[in-house]
Amino acid sequence: MNIKPEKLEAELERLEQMSVYEKEYDSCGLVCGVDEAGRGPLAGPVVAAAVILPKDDKILFVNDSKKLSEKKREALFDEIKEKAVSYGIGIVDHKRIDEINILQATFEAMREAVGQLTPAPSVCLNDAVTIPGIDIKQVPIVKGDAKSVSIAAASILAKVTRDKIMVGLGEKYPEYGFEKHKGYGTKAHTEAILKYGPVPEHRRTFLKKLLGEA
Repeated sequence: MNIKPEKLEAELERLEQMSVYEKEYDSCGLVCGVDEAGRGPLAGPVVAAAVILPKDDKILFVNDSKKLSEKKREALFDEIKEKAVSYGIGIVDHKRIDEINILQATFEAMREAVGQLTPAPSVCLNDAVTIPGIDIKQVPIVKGDAKSVSIAAASILAKVTRDKIMVGLGEKYPEYGFEKHKGYGTKAHTEAILKYGPVPEHRRTFLKKLLGEA
């Protein structure tokens, strides 16, 4: 990757600013970032990721996944998995979401992701939440995916993983356009639900109002 010196300097400075929390808790031991993707959609799973980044190897252009292009996210997805000290990905499906509600399902996915980390972290930097049932120091950071490089890396792993699942649903149910809207309640998606009915992967508790079941 050929980067102009001034652009590289600016990027390293940006990453330095996004590493404030990691440096603050470095003395505690390994620090991981935790984030999720898919709390709001009408279909598909919620996915969480946990990442422990290396201290001595900066991954350039890691940022909040929402600020990156799909192509950039996918390139960073591979690089993060390759360079991370450890990473974990938790997936909780639509059935479980309907069963225990989206917040509890998100926490379940986060616990699963953190539980996969080897070695285990001493501190979890979380995007705005405190996860119940984890016996590790937690630091909830509002808009953490824009403030912490570890949470940003987790946001990329979670989003790319979930997007791939939704693209697969798009191939399975071409009339619904899952590959485009990723399950979110767009006009095209809600119209498809009303025209064709829900598919098994829809979150039925999310559709009650739309289907007049509320």
